[in-house]
Amino acid sequence: MDPLLAIGLWVVVAFALSAIPSSDKHWRLAYGLIVVGLPLLIWIFWRHGVLFGLIGLVAGCLVLRWPLYYFWQWLKRKAGRGAG
Repeated sequence: MDPLLAIGLWVVVAFALSAIPSSDKHWRLAYGLIVVGLPLLIWIFWRHGVLFGLIGLVAGCLVLRWPLYYFWQWLKRKAGRGAG
């Protein structure tokens, strides 16, 4: 299987899972998508190079925008405490 096909399938599954109601606002699903998506991203970088790897990274960031946003906020809070 080609990694680009696998990441495309990952995106389709992610959007299908987002349609399922969830009591925890989809955080468990997001963690599962991250666990599956990181090896796929490494596979794309290894097999197809930097350009396609960056495209895969952007696709993953678009799908997981809220976990990425909260991670960025957490990093800013940590950096703010260390500087003060």
